[in-house]
Amino acid sequence: MNEPLMHWVDLTIVFLSVVLAIGVGLYFSRRQKSTDNYFAGGRNIPAWAIGMSIFATLISSVTFLAYPGAAYAGNWILLVQGLMVPIVLVALIGIIVPLFRRVIKLSTYEYFERRFGLFARIYSSVAFILTHFSKMGTVFFLVAMAMSPFLGIDIYTVIIVLGIAIILLTLLGGIEAVIWMDVIQGFMLIGGGVICALILLFKPEGGPLGVFSTAIEMNKISFGPYDWDFTQLTFIVMALNGVFYAIQKYGTDQTIVQRYLTAKDDKSAKKAAYIGVFMSVPIWALFMFIGTALYVFYQTSGAALPDGIKADEVFPFFIATELPIGITGLIVAALAAGAISSLDSDMNCLAAIGVEDYYVRFKPQSTDKQRLRLGRILVGVSGVAAVGVAMIYAYWGGEGVLGVVFGLYAIFSAGIVGLFLLGLLSRRANKQGLYVGIAAAILFTAYATLTSMKVDFGDGLGKRIILDLGSLNFTQHKYMLGVYSHIILFVVGYFASFFFKTPLADKELTIYGYLEEKRKEASPQPSPKEREKEE
Repeated sequence: MNEPLMHWVDLTIVFLSVVLAIGVGLYFSRRQKSTDNYFAGGRNIPAWAIGMSIFATLISSVTFLAYPGAAYAGNWILLVQGLMVPIVLVALIGIIVPLFRRVIKLSTYEYFERRFGLFARIYSSVAFILTHFSKMGTVFFLVAMAMSPFLGIDIYTVIIVLGIAIILLTLLGGIEAVIWMDVIQGFMLIGGGVICALILLFKPEGGPLGVFSTAIEMNKISFGPYDWDFTQLTFIVMALNGVFYAIQKYGTDQTIVQRYLTAKDDKSAKKAAYIGVFMSVPIWALFMFIGTALYVFYQTSGAALPDGIKADEVFPFFIATELPIGITGLIVAALAAGAISSLDSDMNCLAAIGVEDYYVRFKPQSTDKQRLRLGRILVGVSGVAAVGVAMIYAYWGGEGVLGVVFGLYAIFSAGIVGLFLLGLLSRRANKQGLYVGIAAAILFTAYATLTSMKVDFGDGLGKRIILDLGSLNFTQHKYMLGVYSHIILFVVGYFASFFFKTPLADKELTIYGYLEEKRKEASPQPSPKEREKEE
C-alpha cells in the first residue's frame, strides 16, 4: 500500500460519497416489492430526475478522464460526435419515445421481436449484453486506476470496494435508487467540472482572456482536420459516427429506453430525453475545455509534469498536486460518482434484459416474486462478473484484452442501428430480408476487424494484422467500421426483403403509424352537431 496523495479531509469526502450510494440503495429498498417498481420505478418518476439520470449515465467517469486527455493531446475533434446527438434527436425523440412506450412492456428488444421475430430480439439483446458487459469492466478498471494513487490503495482493492458499493445500491434500491443517485452524481459531475475549469481559467497570470487567446494561438480549440478522408480521424468521420451513435444510444440502448418507461406519460418521457441530451453536450464541451486549459497551464505556468506522463494522466496529476484540500476530495468523489452512475444503470438494465427477454420466455407462468428474485440475482452476478473483468484488465495492464473484447463485440453486434432503422422506416422490410442483412453485416465486420486489428502472436515478431490480405485489407479508420455495418444491414436487408413475399408490417410499429396520428390530429374534427347529422 502506497502513501495516499490526498489529505485525510479529502479521503473522508470520498469515503462518505461511497457510503451515500449504499445509503440511497437502503432507503429505496423498502419500495422494491414488484418488478414494475424494481425495473420501471412505478412509472411515476419526475421528468427532470429522469433527464438528470440520462445525463449522468451518458457522461460517466470515462468522460471525466478521456475527454481532458484527448483535448490535452490534440484538439476537440472527439466532441463532434456529441454535437451530432441533439441535431439527430430533435427530429427523432418525438417518434421514438411514444413508439417504445406504446409497444413494449420493459425490454427495448421486445420491439425488434414484434417487428421481425424472435431472432431479431435475441440478436439485439445479446449485442447490448456484450457491449455493456465489456464497458462495465473497462469503466471499473479505468476509474480504479485513476483513484488508486489518490487513495494509496492498490487497484484491486479499489475495484472490489467500488464494486461492492455499486452492487448494493443497485441490488437493494432498483431503478428508483439508480435514478435518484444519478441525480446526486450528476450535480457532483457538473460541480467537479466547473470547479476545475474555473481554477484553470483564473490560476494562470493572464486569467481567462490569456487562457483562451493562448489556446487559440496553439490551435487547441478546433474540430479538424476537415479533409474528406475516411482513413484518418477527421471531422467527417466523427460526424458520421455521431449520427449513428445518437440513434443507437436513444433508439436501441436499454439503459436509455428503460428510462422512458419510468415517466408517467409520453410528454414527461420526451422532456426527460431532451434534458439528458441538452445537458450532456455542454458538459462534454466543459471537459474538453479542461483538457485544453491543462495544456495551456503546463505550457505557460512553469509547473512541471513527471517525465513520460501520458495525456490521460495529466488531469489526475493536476487534481492531486494543484487543487486545495477539500476540493481534491470533491473532484475524486465526482470521479467515483461518474463510475457509479454509469455502472448502476448497466447492472439494472442487464438484469431487466435477463428477466424479460429470457426468463419470462422460458418460464411464462413464473410469478412476479420469482422474477423479482431473479432480477436481484442477475444484478449481483453482472456486478461480480464486471469486477472480474476489471481485475483481468488490471492484471494485463489494460492492454490486449480490451482490443479482443471490443473486436468480438464489433463482429457479433454488427448493424444494430441499421436493424432499428429498417424496422422503423420501412413497412416492406421483413424478417427474411433482415436475416440476409445481418449475415452481410457480420461478414463485413468480421472481414474489416480481422484485416485491420493487430495482435501479438507471442512469436517475438511484434504485433501483426490477424488476416493480412495486402491491398484488400480494411484501411479506413476504426470508427467507420460501425458506420458501414449499420448501412450494410439496412441496405441489404431492405432490398433482400423484396425477394420474400410477406404482408406489410403493422403501421403502429413504424414511423407511418406516428405520421398517421399526426395527420389525424391536424385534420379538423367534426362538431357534435355535424356528427349527429352524419348519423
